[in-house]
Amino acid sequence: MRFSSLSTPVLVLVCLLALAWPDVAVGRLVLSVIDAKTRQPIACRIHLREVNKRPHKVPGLPFWHDHFVFDGEVTLKLRTGSYVFVIERGLEYLHQTGHFQIEPFADDSKVVELTRFCDMSEHGWWSGDLDVRRRVRDIELLMEADDLHVAVVEGGSNRKGPARLESNAANPIVAFGKNRFYATNGAVHVWPGATAAYLNNAEPLSLAGPTDLTPSPLASLDVIGRQPIGWVDLTRAAWWDLPMLVAHGRVDSIRIANEQLCRDEVQRDPPDARPRDEKLFPGPRGTAEWPQEIYFRLLDCGLRIPPSAGSGSGASPNPVGYNRMYVHVEGPLTYEKWFEAFRAGRVTITNGPLLRTDVYGEVPGHVFQVPEGEKVQFEIGLTLSTREPISYLEIIKDGRVYQTVPLAEYVAKEGR
Repeated sequence: MRFSSLSTPVLVLVCLLALAWPDVAVGRLVLSVIDAKTRQPIACRIHLREVNKRPHKVPGLPFWHDHFVFDGEVTLKLRTGSYVFVIERGLEYLHQTGHFQIEPFADDSKVVELTRFCDMSEHGWWSGDLDVRRRVRDIELLMEADDLHVAVVEGGSNRKGPARLESNAANPIVAFGKNRFYATNGAVHVWPGATAAYLNNAEPLSLAGPTDLTPSPLASLDVIGRQPIGWVDLTRAAWWDLPMLVAHGRVDSIRIANEQLCRDEVQRDPPDARPRDEKLFPGPRGTAEWPQEIYFRLLDCGLRIPPSAGSGSGASPNPVGYNRMYVHVEGPLTYEKWFEAFRAGRVTITNGPLLRTDVYGEVPGHVFQVPEGEKVQFEIGLTLSTREPISYLEIIKDGRVYQTVPLAEYVAKEGR
């Protein structure tokens, strides 16, 4: 088997494929993935397909849409043919892409290195995904493979009709590995006008059908509000009931990056949400800008509601953690401290670039007190890490683009 490297991070492999048919030449490739710095095996996600054919699956490993995950090493049995692949591990590692040609009767092994170019946790920023719809038994490997620290797994919903959702008070939050946590007590409530995710619920919930308004959804929101760390995450900014829910003080966060934003596509707007003006917010870009516009209007009203993100993996084509949040936590990480910091607004959302910003050492969410009549100048510190090309940065002030800075100019001025 031949294995050669093109320009980083592209790889070219030559190995062998296997099928169950006895008349087809088969082969074996043991693929190992390690961290380039520590030289230790790491879990990762791989998108592997034969050219012009379906994605490849490995029996026993978690598969979704076009990818599967494995814990550092996998044995691939493949048949002859041409293949393409992408190996990824969340947003903080460079990915490896390439292709390979399968030759008959190969039996080989290969080690692939993934390089971390940014470590957000070293600076107190911990990743999370509020919308995971995968099997609980796979969650730990899925989180490890995409380097995710906090996840909320959907435990039930009323999408298909009235639902009685029992709480998992005995063990709702699971800690594993190094600084990783997931909760299995997430619930989704659908009603005409909105959909809300209920997080960290410790009481049973009875939800009416998705087309019913009796009893009022506010009754369920009251139940969540009584929980020690109960949380209501509105799944879209464009829901018709957003003004009512905000006026009642029942929204803890608004999902600005949701399952509509996918790794390889942007899905259509749901028909039951407030439609966007296609002239003002055209095409796929408009899909992302429309919820931001609504969110900025809320900020203009003086409402300090943090933004959130969720991949929708298990319903959307996304892998776990594709749309993610980074929450800044002081000191050791716990699930409870992550949500406390989230409530305080110490959060950024992304599905690509990694942004760390501060003003005089204070992270997002901090409120500066200025005596009436005084003017104060603030200097914003910004650290941007990305593996994708970025042309420019936008500074938003009062919900409008205040300044557009070409990235080349920003670098030339040393970030000033």
